[in-house]
Amino acid sequence: MKFCIINGPNLNMLGTREVEIYGSMNLKDIEKFTRDTISKLGHKVDQEWFQSNSEEEIINKIHELASSDVDCLVINPAAFSHTSVAILDALSILKCPVIEVHLSNTNRREEFRQKKITAKSSTGVIEGIGYKVYSLAILSQLIK
Repeated sequence: MKFCIINGPNLNMLGTREVEIYGSMNLKDIEKFTRDTISKLGHKVDQEWFQSNSEEEIINKIHELASSDVDCLVINPAAFSHTSVAILDALSILKCPVIEVHLSNTNRREEFRQKKITAKSSTGVIEGIGYKVYSLAILSQLIK
């Protein structure tokens, strides 16, 4: 299977940004953990990782996926989850499953973070268990 993992704004700062909320692993560490975990469990999947602080770049990447052979999108829209109707609309174009992930439990955070606009175009949402959300999102599509 082919997966695209999109990460939104400020996730390039993981490991140094609000460690008490997001943990000490940076995005490259999380990518390595995810690849290693999926491999150790005996699955061979193609993973493309992408990160941008730009809403436009994220939307363009989603548009690329609409005409690709990707089997699933795993997306951490980060703060855009709470604000971006444009990303919601782009996600609605996709025919493949969309799994939205968040490192923190947004339901235990500020009120404005508890509403996830982009989740309306997502097949499922996994959140609150830190760096493991990416592995679980991929596994959710591999386990039939």
